[in-house]
Order: sequence, then C-alpha cells, then structure tokens
Amino acid sequence: MSVLTSQPLEIVSPTAKAAARRRRAAFQRVREMRDRLTSTSGTRPAFDYELLRLFADNRQSGSLVIVLLVLSVGFLSGLWTDPIASGVWTIATLVIHVGAVLSCRRFLAIPAANIQIRRWRIRFIAQDLFFGLAWMLQLIRPLSLEDSLGAFNLFVMLLFVGISSMLAASVPVALLAATTPMAVAIAVRFTLEASVHGAVLALMAVAAQCYFVLLAYRLYSTTLATLEARAEKDALIGELEQAKAKSDEARGRAEAANIAKSRFLAQMSHELRTPLNAILGFSEVMKNEIFGAHTVAVYKEYSADIHNSGVHLLNLINEILDLSRIEAGRYELNEEALSLPQIAEDCHHLLKLRATSRGLVIRELFEPDLPRLWADERAIRQICLNLLSNAIKFTPQGGEIRIKVGWTASGGQYLSVVDTGPGIPEEEIPIVLSSFGQGSNAIKSAERGAGLGLPIAKSLINLHGGTFSLKSKLREGTEVIATFPPQRVMTALAPLHEDSPPVQPAPGSGVTPVENAVAGSALRTRAPIDI
Repeated sequence: MSVLTSQPLEIVSPTAKAAARRRRAAFQRVREMRDRLTSTSGTRPAFDYELLRLFADNRQSGSLVIVLLVLSVGFLSGLWTDPIASGVWTIATLVIHVGAVLSCRRFLAIPAANIQIRRWRIRFIAQDLFFGLAWMLQLIRPLSLEDSLGAFNLFVMLLFVGISSMLAASVPVALLAATTPMAVAIAVRFTLEASVHGAVLALMAVAAQCYFVLLAYRLYSTTLATLEARAEKDALIGELEQAKAKSDEARGRAEAANIAKSRFLAQMSHELRTPLNAILGFSEVMKNEIFGAHTVAVYKEYSADIHNSGVHLLNLINEILDLSRIEAGRYELNEEALSLPQIAEDCHHLLKLRATSRGLVIRELFEPDLPRLWADERAIRQICLNLLSNAIKFTPQGGEIRIKVGWTASGGQYLSVVDTGPGIPEEEIPIVLSSFGQGSNAIKSAERGAGLGLPIAKSLINLHGGTFSLKSKLREGTEVIATFPPQRVMTALAPLHEDSPPVQPAPGSGVTPVENAVAGSALRTRAPIDI
C-alpha cells in the first residue's frame, strides 16, 4: 500500500535559491553579451529592428513637414539668388526626400523575419547623408554676405537640425550624417567672414549642433530604455505563462493522483474490512475461550495480541479513510445541536481507565451554562478523543491533563487539552500537524501512532469554520486549542412580550425557548477568554 505512505516534502534551502538566482543572472549576462556581439549597433538584434522601424515610421509621418520646409527655403532663396538654381535645388532635394520616404515605406512593408538589419541601416544612413549634403549645397551657394542672409542661413540650419533630431533620434548615426555637413558648412562660411559677428555666428552654429545631438542622444537612450522595459515585461509574461502552464499540469497530475488514491482507498476499504472482521471475531472468541480453555496458556496471550493488533489496524484504516474523505471534500457534516462540555465529559469517561492505568490525572474545567453548539457530534467526539489520546500517550506517569471548555473573546466556544508532557520543539510543530507526520518524541515513544490524530482533528475543525492551534514548550507541556466560530453558538431568542406571538425555535435544533433564555443569560454574564 504505497499510496498510504507519506512522501517527504522537498524543502529548497536559501543557499540553493541563491545559487539558482546566480545561474539565472549569469545566463542573462551571457545572452546579452551574445546579442550585443551579433548586433550592428551594440544592442540586441530585436532592438535594432525596433529602432529602425521607429526611424522609418518617424520619417514617413514627418515627410509633409520636410516637404514644406524644402519648398519654403527654396522659395525664399530664390528671392535673393538665381531662381533657377533655387528651383533645381528644391527639386533635387525633394527627389532625395521622396526616395527616402519610399525606402521607409518599403521597409515597413517587409516582415520582420525577412529584414536584413545591416543592409537597411546602411541604406538609411546613406540617404540621410545625401539629404544633408543637399542642404549643405544650399547654404554654401554664393550669397551676398549681408547680416540678414547670415541670420537666415543660421535659422535654416537650426530648423533643419531640430527637425532631424526629432525624426532620426532612433538612429544617431543617420542624424549625424544628415546634420554634420550642414553645420560644418555654415560654421566655415561664417568663419570666412573674418569678423567678430561671423565668429559669434559660427560658434552659435557649432553649439546648436552639439546641443541637438545631445538632445537626440537622450531621446535615443529613452527609446532604448523603453524597448528594454517592454522586452523584460514580455519575457516576464512569457515566464508567468510557462509557470502557469506547468502549475496547471502539476495540478492536473495531483488531482488525477488524488482521484486514484480515493478510488484505491474506497476499493481497499471493503477488501481490508472483510478479512479483518473475521480476524477480530475469531481472535475474540479465542481470547475469551468461549469453546473451552486452551491447552497451552500462552495461546490465550497470542489471541489477545492478535485481537489488539486487529483493533489497531481497524482504527488506522478508519482514520485513513476519514482523512481521505476530508481531503477529497466528501466528508459530510451531520449537524445538530449539541453540548460541547457534555461531549468532553463523555470522552473523559471513555479514556479515564486508560489514564488511571498510566498514573495520570484528568481535570475538567468547564464554564457553566454554555449554550448548545451547532455541529457534527461524531466529528466533535473524534476531535476530543484524538486530543485526549495524544495527551495520555505522551504524558509521563504522574502527570496531569486538563480539559477546558469555555467562551472565546469573539463569542464562540473553545475546547482545550493541556498536558504536562515533554513538549514539542517549535520547528517540529508543522511536522506533527501534517498527515503521517511524527515528532522526535513520537518516534522515541513505545506507542507510536500513524500521525493522523492531529491532522484529522485540524481538518474537522476547519470544516466547522473554526481554528486549530498548538502551543508547546519543551519540558513544560503542550496545549491544543480548537475554537468554534460565534455563528455556530445557538444564541438566545428574543424576549417574549405579553402582546407578541410566541417564537418557535429552529426546526431540528432540539432547543426549547427556556433553554435559549438560559443561554442568553449566559451570553450576557459570561467572562470571555481570549484564545
């Protein structure tokens, strides 16, 4: 029956977690370095495509602005210089611009998997270089060196560099190719004036070029950071989806295993109980010598051992089946009105002989006039018997066990079992509360159980909506507290008035109005205990 054996839980130590984090960080660094080595711009290949796509999209969306700028500069230049030369420059510049826009449109139409990043990057840089050279020719054409024309050239340069820095920021090399020839040409032109005014304008041109290049670099850094954040988010979403898929798969396997276990236990229940009933019946007959005394006296002792072992095995099977039904959600509560102190007293009487034979004293500490509790009587008895049996089993001879029943601070009721045993180490408390879990004291004890008493009691308390807590100190003892919520306490009915109809108790509660009135009095006069 390997299904009935517990499997130890794998606990991941902090050292293993740290090692896993270091492995993931090293793998990420290696992947980033590989991506940078295979990239054309020092970033990841996916980022190269995104930056080029952004560059092409910006150039295409800003094409109308560039056209208006070219037409305006060509028209104004024709007013001071040869109109034919200005017209030729305007047409040539527009042709270069239209060619660049068509290239961008073509780039955006090609699927990302078929894009050759290096080729298209060089093409965009070359187109911007030709575009910048065309503007440079416009500014170095022989114009009269009037102050107004110098200011006009500087204004055109600033306007062109500013627009280019906004449109081509995602590819900084293309920005430099488009704006550097023009900035150098205007600076040289003003320097050749050999005047303070020309030197100031040349310095302003260089400073403006540097400022817009820095601004474009900041925009590039921001865009790259946004792309990296989006990539990390996508990677995280992918990891979460993979983790969810693995979790769903593991949950499916666990549910299938749980169903298989439940079917196995349901089938084995009959297969085990049938021969076990025969063993118990015949061993009891042999133990009591119903058909005559044994020829050899030791056979009677053997018969008693067989019967006791069979009873122990039957109890173990019942506990396993109960735990299986609880875990599978098939344990049904047959709730009724019951008295928690009365059940605790009955369990005390059942185990009193066993405690007396071990030299133990059991004391009852019950609060008076407690109202009835709406719960499953069989489950409550099993909880109380399990707690008392554990206390008797692990309390040394001459010890004391206290059973307490009373009010909680929130208006519920509690059942507490306190012993003066050796106690449980704090680190072993989660173990003893788990199925088939046993602490070091239980392993050393001669009366080793299956480790199901406390888990079953805890599960039954949870089914009632209550709480289960275990407090223990080494060499001082252990206290187990089971609390029931206030909703399960049958509170008193409203007081009767002479002109009001009588109020009937809830069907099946077994509680009379007089009992409820007494319970209501207890509710008003009780001294709550904080659990």
